[in-house]
Amino acid sequence: MNVRKLVWLEFKYHKSQLISGLLAITLGVAVIVGIRSISVVSEKAVAINLDNLGANILVLPQGSNVDNYYTADIDAPTFPEEYVELIATSSLAGVDNMSPKLTRRISINGQKIVLTGILPKSELASKPIWQNSGLFGKTLKASCGPNPSNESLGYKDEKLQRKSIDSLAPDECLVGYSAARRLNLKENAAIVIEGKTFRIAKVITETGTIDDDRIFAHLHIVQNLLGIKEQISAIEIMGCCNAITEGLLGKLRNILPDTKITTIGQIVSTQVQTNKMMNKVSFVFLLIILFVGGISIGNFMWANVNERRKEIGMFRMIGFSKGIIYRMLLAKAFILGVIGGIIGYIIGTGAAMWLGPEFANLSVRPLPGLILVSLLISVAVSLIGAVIPAWVAGKIDPFINMQEG
Repeated sequence: MNVRKLVWLEFKYHKSQLISGLLAITLGVAVIVGIRSISVVSEKAVAINLDNLGANILVLPQGSNVDNYYTADIDAPTFPEEYVELIATSSLAGVDNMSPKLTRRISINGQKIVLTGILPKSELASKPIWQNSGLFGKTLKASCGPNPSNESLGYKDEKLQRKSIDSLAPDECLVGYSAARRLNLKENAAIVIEGKTFRIAKVITETGTIDDDRIFAHLHIVQNLLGIKEQISAIEIMGCCNAITEGLLGKLRNILPDTKITTIGQIVSTQVQTNKMMNKVSFVFLLIILFVGGISIGNFMWANVNERRKEIGMFRMIGFSKGIIYRMLLAKAFILGVIGGIIGYIIGTGAAMWLGPEFANLSVRPLPGLILVSLLISVAVSLIGAVIPAWVAGKIDPFINMQEG
């Protein structure tokens, strides 16, 4: 009778012990797989959402006041527009889009208005929220934004797909919602700005941001109107949040040492904390399964050895070596680990696919790569739990055991 036959008989005649031994490791693996399946999609969703909310890095002149990120460019000192080219030619990873601008407060019909010069294609690419105003165009590719691989993970948000328009005519402008109400302006109406007549190409739908109080015209036209040629007051950068956490700001400062570079701390910290939390939760449950699963398998094996001391002694008397006893118990633990890993993966994936849409509005799909992880964890836990009982079983003295009978 070989080891495989003995293990098969063990499973056949001790089903209740098999089920109890499997339970802890199966549930532990299921929890890890479930959490990891949801966290992978969640991390992608968080990254995509944050990257698509718009510009999150602001490059300003050294003398600027950055007490308020969103108004720091208003009436700020200027620096050369060629700084945009310096960043563009640096091949920095994680810079999805740059939007240079020149911003000044002006007076129109007795009202103080913020005039901002923009490059339309770049500005609209960094302002997905403007899409509600119908400012659409071709999709811009982004280094860590929406892409087919993200869709394959079950996450897609059509509202945040980046769009752009190609141009804004020299005599056209965009007017923010609040500015239009204060000045009683309508689309296609004329407005005089610093002595030049513009046609209002679009009144931007209310965004709830400082943009509602601005009038936007082409950057180079605004530079000429204000007599500040080839100068800008800020560069808004849409940076990939992952790249920001990996030192993008420091690399930008090396390229533009005489500027002040800041970011929206909440955006970066939100992603970092979310990713860390999910990873910590997975790690905690890994420790739990190693501890609880190892003890459970160990107790199962230990009880099995104690209950069958005479049987094991009989095996020894008929010529089974310690090595065969070791292999028999470890083979049983290995099979338990494989079964527990597979069942745990199935249960964990199924739970994630149900809980993801139900509680987190995330469509979770099976991650085949977790099958190997599940098997490695469950087999390792099973073998670790079975080592000491197997060693004790191999030490049983068959002759003393028979005397006990």
